[in-house]
Amino acid sequence: MKYALIAGNGRFPFLVLEGARRNGVELDVVAIKEETDPAISREAPVVEWVGVGQLGKMLGFLKKRGVTHAIMAGQVKHVQIFKVSSIPDVRMARMLARLVIRNTDSLIGAVADELAAVGVTLVDSTIFLQHALPAPGVLTKRAPSPKEQADIDYGLDVAREIARLDLGQTIVVKDAAVVAVEAMEGTDATIRRAGELARKPPLTVVKVAKPNQDMRFDVPVIGPSTIETMKAARATALSITAGKTVLIDRDELIARADAAKIAIVASV
Repeated sequence: MKYALIAGNGRFPFLVLEGARRNGVELDVVAIKEETDPAISREAPVVEWVGVGQLGKMLGFLKKRGVTHAIMAGQVKHVQIFKVSSIPDVRMARMLARLVIRNTDSLIGAVADELAAVGVTLVDSTIFLQHALPAPGVLTKRAPSPKEQADIDYGLDVAREIARLDLGQTIVVKDAAVVAVEAMEGTDATIRRAGELARKPPLTVVKVAKPNQDMRFDVPVIGPSTIETMKAARATALSITAGKTVLIDRDELIARADAAKIAIVASV
């Protein structure tokens, strides 16, 4: 088997590279020009840069390199697909034309089908990162207060329904009312918007996996930057899905949350 990484933005792709090396696996990398951190070029021996619309170029590279299995890690913002600058190549244009619905699952599912057509199997994005998935329970020194827990309990039902509809994975709650719902903008932008709408704490952030989460793609991720965004928005508690959320730089993430007195709980 020969593995490759299709890298989006953030730290997630770098953790996959590190995890693979710990398992004795060296990954080729497909990097997205509009999203991937340029530092990826220093972390992998073979890196192919493609535009977000260059599906044909990506598939050609994987086939040329003899790749049999691919890991998709790091967000490629849904909105990038619709930018004028992201002119699709013929392969991408044909794929998009076949889609009736252009939500995240449909788009990435279609990419998985295109990979399969050239003999590449898309695998679980956490295959080398099982240590980064939290067990159920409180992860920080401070547990959610009764008020925060009540907002978490309320928010979980709402967030799971939003996720089931593939609209987003994050909501922000205050006093059993939804302040902000994630769509194409991403988690951090949703939290910032909530902070602007409800200026008094506490705000509670609920981020969930989809009811039938496909671990090959669109896996929930949080990291130290999530905590910094929550601090700026005056959010005081965070609920994530146990076993299905990747913790980026886990020790630093928890340390920053503890310093800010933010409670994090992995819910089931």
